[in-house]
Amino acid sequence: MSLAKPALLIALLFASQAYAQAPATPSPAVSTAGSMVIVPAFGEVRHANDQAIVTFSVEEHDKDKAKAAERVNRKMKEGTEILRKADPRAEFKTMGYFTYPVYPENVQPPRPVDGVAKPPVPVAWRVGQYLEMKTTSLDSLPKTAASAQKVLAINGIQFGLAPATEKRLDDQRIAATYKNLNERIASIANAMGRKLADASIETVDFEGSGNYAGGQGDMAAAPMMARMSAKREMADAMPEPSFEPGETTLQMRLVGKVRFK
Repeated sequence: MSLAKPALLIALLFASQAYAQAPATPSPAVSTAGSMVIVPAFGEVRHANDQAIVTFSVEEHDKDKAKAAERVNRKMKEGTEILRKADPRAEFKTMGYFTYPVYPENVQPPRPVDGVAKPPVPVAWRVGQYLEMKTTSLDSLPKTAASAQKVLAINGIQFGLAPATEKRLDDQRIAATYKNLNERIASIANAMGRKLADASIETVDFEGSGNYAGGQGDMAAAPMMARMSAKREMADAMPEPSFEPGETTLQMRLVGKVRFK
């Protein structure tokens, strides 16, 4: 082996080590001048529910339709008077009145008489009515409901926010959402190596309805529903039902267009 080859190998080795130790050339920074940034923001506020919508019902069953209707009318009137006396500030609305026949089970198909099929004859009638009560007197609601349960049944209850409360919370919801927008803009400016003063907001879409928004978020959570069944008892003392009103979360989203100088 000639001496030239070992010398060439040694030279290549030193050259590769020098190349490895040489500092890497920094890549040029990407210019963000004039950049337009789309920034989504979110905000929410929570508040204890202060309104309840209670649906009461009465239903009667009788072979005589008129007798069933008479008892429904009497009980609904009596129950409404009890509720009005227990909660004078409540609002009431009739939700429905129904009457339908009850036919025997496993009834045989009617046989045609003189070529005409007679319809089945009902064995009884069901008559009922619904009453909606809207109230903000939640502290006394169990007592009010118990007093009415002597005559009426509780068909359902829905807790939520009174309109005045929701309107008052709307200011807080907007402020929380706009604050989140400013916080996100500051974070984006820092990540881009820019000063916050270089950013200016061109558009604020409080509905998040632009094509850049991934659909609108729920503006308000659905009211909490509580379903319960109750037997109509004519006892003098009715145990009070237990209610947990819970809270409602109001949400908002917006999308802002931010341009950097």
